[in-house]
Amino acid sequence: MVEVLPTKVVVHPLVLLSVVDHFFRVARNTNKRVVGVLLGQVNGDTVNVANSYALPFEEDEKDSSVWFLDHNYHEAMYDMCKKVNAKEKMVGWYHTGPKLRPSDLEINQLFKRYIPNPALVIIDVRPRDIGIPTDAYFAIEEVHDDGTATTNTFTHLPSAIEAEESEEIGVEHLLRDIKDNIVGTLSTQITDQLDSLKGLHNRLADIHAYLGKVAAGTLPVNHAILYNLQDMFNLLPNLEKKETVAGFAVSTNDELLVVYLSSLVRAVIALHNLIQNKITNREEEKKEDGG
Repeated sequence: MVEVLPTKVVVHPLVLLSVVDHFFRVARNTNKRVVGVLLGQVNGDTVNVANSYALPFEEDEKDSSVWFLDHNYHEAMYDMCKKVNAKEKMVGWYHTGPKLRPSDLEINQLFKRYIPNPALVIIDVRPRDIGIPTDAYFAIEEVHDDGTATTNTFTHLPSAIEAEESEEIGVEHLLRDIKDNIVGTLSTQITDQLDSLKGLHNRLADIHAYLGKVAAGTLPVNHAILYNLQDMFNLLPNLEKKETVAGFAVSTNDELLVVYLSSLVRAVIALHNLIQNKITNREEEKKEDGG
């Protein structure tokens, strides 16, 4: 019986916080990576990663094939975790990458002693690109057309960051404590929108590069990707319709009207405060002269 691999990996915020804490405790200001175990459930075709714990791990910086992972510590920790929450099973492992390394397949084989198909989630604790800092992989056997022996390799899976209601509340309180109060709300919103537009630009650039390689014949045609792209293009508004153009114009004018009125109100309030300040200063001067 061929086992079907999951098609999506969902990571919870608690896992991200635990991994960041693990990294800054063990490998801060170094080029080392940290390794740990992921706990959660496999719900149909989705791996739900809800918890994690760190593992002692060392590797030679010059030779990545030389590494040590304390599996005895893992077995003891996993037994304790099962006593605390039996619903959370081992679903895979993580490291802080930020990219795949040659020894990852060997480490993955070690974790196969405990579960048949462990998921590997690379969590970038110092992301430089716009987007979510997680990449998920599963190990598969690649069959070659020339009849040679199969080889193990990693296949990439889409990942997402999702939270339950209780986790959302905790994350909001955490962000409220660490945010810079000097920066205004409007500035924060503009920065978030700018980051979103940068992320969209990067995704469009990836799509453009992929289609260019397909057109040049360097990559095979993937009909599933093309169908998804076609669905995206079909969802775009038709700007040739007068009703659509008029709707955008009305919406833009309404927003600009609010901005214009807000500017007028701010100017009136500023003038009022200036006049009130002059009147107050004049009264103070009269009191001083009279005294």
